[in-house]
Amino acid sequence: MTDRTAAADHLAGYPDIVAAACATGRRLSRDELESRRTEGERAAEAGLPLRGLIRDHLAAAQTLRPAAPSSSDALLSVVEQAVDAFLEGYERAQQQAVRQEEAARREFIDDLLYGGSDLGRLAERAERFGLRLSQAHAVAVAAGPEPYGDGFRVARGIETAVLTRFPGRQILLTTKDGRLICVAPGDQPDVLAFFAKQAYAATDGGRVAIGRSHPGAGGVVHSYEEALSALDIAARMGLDGPVLHAVDLLVYPVLTRDRQAMADLVESTLGPLRTARGGAQPLIDTLTAYFDSGCVATEAARRLSLSVRALTYRLERIHSLTAADPADPATRYTLQTAVIGARLLGWPGDESE
Repeated sequence: MTDRTAAADHLAGYPDIVAAACATGRRLSRDELESRRTEGERAAEAGLPLRGLIRDHLAAAQTLRPAAPSSSDALLSVVEQAVDAFLEGYERAQQQAVRQEEAARREFIDDLLYGGSDLGRLAERAERFGLRLSQAHAVAVAAGPEPYGDGFRVARGIETAVLTRFPGRQILLTTKDGRLICVAPGDQPDVLAFFAKQAYAATDGGRVAIGRSHPGAGGVVHSYEEALSALDIAARMGLDGPVLHAVDLLVYPVLTRDRQAMADLVESTLGPLRTARGGAQPLIDTLTAYFDSGCVATEAARRLSLSVRALTYRLERIHSLTAADPADPATRYTLQTAVIGARLLGWPGDESE
């Protein structure tokens, strides 16, 4: 069936409805309007172009003009009612199709990022959304000061910028749990770097984490989880920099893989600091600044806005309480590892409880 034949089918009954209404000067009835809405839905579902359909409606109305007993204004009014109802049905069908497509896309993204579907079936669905899961992919996750959704201006702007910069690439941009996400082939790090730059600028200082490249559908999940973990680690450790690479932070998951062992190390090494005036946290902050500055007392004092004398007193107090000297290479590593563990575990927590 050609488009012209299909369009003619959707005009069935239209001339009769218009002629009958014009003959008495009445408005179209509820049933007549609903019949036009139904035809509009069917036309949209058939994929017929709207411009041609409207042209056909107007052309059919022209054939009624010589026989219309009422004025041209009456004919125009009835045609307007009929066409408006047809457009309402057409738009309703289109909106329904969009909602169904969005629902399918969201279901696919949930399955892709959480691994909650058969991998073979997931690979088939992925091609519909521009991904080939047979190859390796990496995932970038951007978190800003506020949550973002697919319809947000920020998300749309970043998607437009990335797809314009890399036309024809197999890229998936979406949102999940208020974060912006970009999935790209693992051998195209320039895509994720550009996404990170755009996301940082658009989210007013947000932070982006990029997971490592991994093969297959399960690789997308793995890379996504690495990126999320990197964001969490950065928040706990107070790491600077707008872009984080999971590969640079692998030491932290290793340190906390045996969480109980790390908790034991933290408590046994740093537990005595709880007895200090002001609690353990100021002394942990002192150790953090000291180790982050390469064990240079003057730089650590500057970071803490302390005098070198005050910093030295704190380090001596730490030595006295823990029996571990921060300046001694023999005990420094244990102290530094315990401090990292404390920050990752949120130790000592609220010391007022």
